[in-house]
Amino acid sequence: MIITDTHTHLYSEQFNEDRDEMIQRAIEAGVSRFFIPAIDSTYLPAMLDLEATFPDNIFLMMGLHPTHVKENVKEELAFVKKWFDKRNFYAVGEIGIDLYWDKTFLKEQQHAFKTQIHWAKEKKLPIVIHCRDAFDEIFEVLDEVKDDKLFGIFHCFTGTLEQAKKAISYNMKLGIGGVVTFKNGKIDQFLHEIPIQNIVLETDAPYLAPTPFRGKRNESSYITKVLDTLVNIYGLSPQEIAEITTQNSKDIFGI
Repeated sequence: MIITDTHTHLYSEQFNEDRDEMIQRAIEAGVSRFFIPAIDSTYLPAMLDLEATFPDNIFLMMGLHPTHVKENVKEELAFVKKWFDKRNFYAVGEIGIDLYWDKTFLKEQQHAFKTQIHWAKEKKLPIVIHCRDAFDEIFEVLDEVKDDKLFGIFHCFTGTLEQAKKAISYNMKLGIGGVVTFKNGKIDQFLHEIPIQNIVLETDAPYLAPTPFRGKRNESSYITKVLDTLVNIYGLSPQEIAEITTQNSKDIFGI
């Protein structure tokens, strides 16, 4: 059984004490493919180290995270572009709009989002969207840029059924993680109405640990709790869920 974690921050400082053991635990649990989103330029050395240590398992993205869009956005975007021109990545991400903490840089976030979508299309790469308190703003941008070159993943999807269908209409898969296991997570109520061909699995480790680890540090091996929840929702075996969602991830990332 091959499980794919389509979104995990394995370079996080929270794993500094036991990173290799934590990755080994995940591999033993059947998780052999880890897709690593970028945040900003400061994280790239740690991402490259991960890839060098686990070359068969680690697949890197490149992009500027919306909460890291600040006064130096020009320099950060130039850094992203430089690295896209330098080597291969498997997606442009994570990119998007986040209005949860701060709306100060909304214009800059919109500009960075559009710019990076443009690069994704040029490189024929998927985008991985980060959306927090910003569905309308994200959909507004996607409406502007929608075409047959636009595709990717709506990471950590926590919206409504209507928003799920709208996200899928832009050629996006829904990244489903720990929230689906929460009592108040809500998405478990309607997910059965979304065909599993539109779903990929993720942890967003070290954040959003699934029940029964909620509130603790998340890690990629805990994706099995997400998988178990989907077994109940879709009435399929763990093997079938793993196989279908891994195939979905291959359709997106091309590997």
